[in-house]
Amino acid sequence: MLPDDPFFNHPREYHTPPGREGWLARNFPRLFFYPLLWKCIAVGAYVAIRGRYDNEFWALNSWQVLQALEYVGCRIHAEGLEHITAVRGPCVFVANHMSALETTILPGFIEPRKRVTFVVKRSLTTAFVFGHVMRSRDPVVVDRKNPRDDLAAMLTGSEERLAKGISIIVFPQATRSPNFDRAQFNSIGVKIAKRNNVPLMPVALKTDAWGCGCKGVLKDYGNISPDVPIHFRFGKALRVEGNGKEEQEQVCRFVEDSLTEWHG
Repeated sequence: MLPDDPFFNHPREYHTPPGREGWLARNFPRLFFYPLLWKCIAVGAYVAIRGRYDNEFWALNSWQVLQALEYVGCRIHAEGLEHITAVRGPCVFVANHMSALETTILPGFIEPRKRVTFVVKRSLTTAFVFGHVMRSRDPVVVDRKNPRDDLAAMLTGSEERLAKGISIIVFPQATRSPNFDRAQFNSIGVKIAKRNNVPLMPVALKTDAWGCGCKGVLKDYGNISPDVPIHFRFGKALRVEGNGKEEQEQVCRFVEDSLTEWHG
C-alpha cells in the first residue's frame, strides 16, 4: 500500500476563475490532470518493478486516477456494481471502448469485487513505464498482426486465466471510438464465455471526457472535458446458450440503449 497521500486523501475540485476565459482556462483541466496521472503511473511502475504490484494495489492505483479526474472537475457515475458481486466465480466483461479512461478506471470498480485482467495489444505491455504495470497484471496479449493468431491467443489465454479464477475484460471494437458501431463490435467476448462456460457481463461506458490527442505517443493525451459526464454501467450477467447470437444482440442493445440515454 502507498503511504498516506494528503493530496489524494483530500481531493479538491478545479473551477475556472470568473473572467478567466481563453486557452489557459480551457486547458487547465488537462494541465492539472496529466501530471497527476503520470504520478500514479510512475508510482505503480516503481511498485511493479519490485514485484509488489498486487490486486489491492491495482485497485488503489486505479482509484487514484479516478480521484485525479474528479480533482479537475469530472463527474463519474457508476451503476450496476451489485451485478459484479452477484456472480460467483470469474466472468467475461464485454465493453465498448471510447478512450484510455476505461483502461485505467475499470480495475478500480471490478478488482475489489473480483480478480480481473485485460485482453490487450502487445504495445501496452512494452510501453515505457506503464508496461511494467500492465505486465504485472498477467494480461492476455495479442499482436494485432494476424487475426487467426490473435483469436487463438485470446481463446487460450482467456481459458488459462479463467481457470485460475481471474475474470477477463474484453473490448471487442477494433479501435477506440466515441460512436458505437455494431459492425465493429465482434463476438469474441461471447465466444470466450461460451467456451469456458462462465457468465458474460455487458458493460456500457461513456468516457469521451478524456479526449484523444495526436497520433502516436500523444494519442492518449487529449483534452479533458469536465463538462462531459463519465458513465459506467454494468448489466446483469448472461449465460451463453446455443450459438451466442442472442447474447451478442443483448450486449449490443445494452450498450446502444445506455449511450442513447446518456446522450439524452
